[in-house]
Order: sequence, then structure tokens, then C-alpha cells
Amino acid sequence: MSYKILVAEDDDSIVDLLKLYLENEGYGVYAASDGLQALKILESNRIDLAVLDIMMPKLNGYEVTKRIRNISNIPILILSAKNLDSDKIIGLELGADDYLTKPFNPLEIIARVKAALRRYYKLNDNTGKENIAATKFKVGELELDTERLELLKNGKEIALTPTEYRIIALLMKAPGRVYTKAQIYETISGEYFESDDNTMMVHISKLREKIEKDPKSPEYIKTIRGLGYKIEKR
Repeated sequence: MSYKILVAEDDDSIVDLLKLYLENEGYGVYAASDGLQALKILESNRIDLAVLDIMMPKLNGYEVTKRIRNISNIPILILSAKNLDSDKIIGLELGADDYLTKPFNPLEIIARVKAALRRYYKLNDNTGKENIAATKFKVGELELDTERLELLKNGKEIALTPTEYRIIALLMKAPGRVYTKAQIYETISGEYFESDDNTMMVHISKLREKIEKDPKSPEYIKTIRGLGYKIEKR
């Protein structure tokens, strides 16, 4: 299957460069020069992954990310000249799976696209070995269904991004086990390892907001200072 990639970017030279590298890898590419056009493409075509610039006309990349997350869990990679930590945190909090700053290495973009597609479609492949042995994992009020790719709390589904699902699945399959940040990074990023504490903190923070009664005093996801995280046995 040829994956379809949406590239939403108003700089033609960047679009041409990304198309060249993506098409060379066998991906189909749809290009949009503004946010509204990007959403129209998403509504009328099967898109497997989106690469979004932030500073686009008509509708910025943050708003496009938010609207995509209302209808789809496809991987979203933000590519932007805005390189402050606060900009990156906003993008991740809105539901982006990855954030790269300009200028960029096209080969790194390709590596991250491959990793994101591999993570997402492995999770959604109902014929894979991982799903043949799928079971349910329960920790307190939380129940993870690896066959349906759902997280429930008291029977009510909690909407997760693919990255959030990977993290909670890793933790819930081994309650009480401490996972280092490196182990979690490798789980959510495939072969690519990114030692970025802010990225990890944002993902954990968003998960806590969704599953904890009081995210500031978590009952489930515990921080093990200097090591990483674990989910508490209940």
C-alpha cells in the first residue's frame, strides 16, 4: 500500500523538497498552501499522515491540528520556524505527535515519517501478531483493550492520540515496573531516539489530564525522580 502524505506549507521551495524526498520513498503526496486547503484535502482524500507548517495563511497549523484531532488520529508532524519550547509544547498539547524546527534535514523528516507510520499502522493492523495475542489489561478504574485499541475508565472511553496510547499501553502491561525515559522514547518513536524532556513531560501531562482525578496529584502515572515513570498497581 502506498501511504498518502499531506504536506501543508506555504513555501513552495519546501513543498518541492519534501515532495521530492517523500515520493522517492514511494509515498503519494498532497500539497496545500494554506490551512483551509489542507482541511479540504483531508475531507476528500484518504490521508495517512500530515506534515503541517504553523505559520500558514487562512488557518494556522495549530488550528489545523486541533481540527484534525476532532475527526482523526492520523500521525501529525509539525514543521515550523518557531523554535521556542512553548511553541513545541502548544503543538504537542493540541495533539501533534512530533515537532521539528526549520531549517531541517530532509532525511530526518523521512526517518520520522517512517517511524510515525510504522507506529500508527502497527497499532491498527488487526492481522498482526500483536493483536492475535491481544488481551485486556486492568489497573484500578482503567481498562486497556489492545484488540479495540481503547482505553476505558469506569467503562467510558478516553480519547487518546497514537503517542498517548503507546505510552499508556507500555505502562499498563507491566504495573509497578519503572520505565526509563529512554525506554519510553524508544517505544513511542520507534528506532529514533530523541532525548527531549519537554516532549515527554507534555505527553505524560496530557495523559494525566485524561485519566487522573487530580493531575497534580496523580494516582496512576507516577514520576520516579531521576529514572522515569511507572503506573501504580491498584
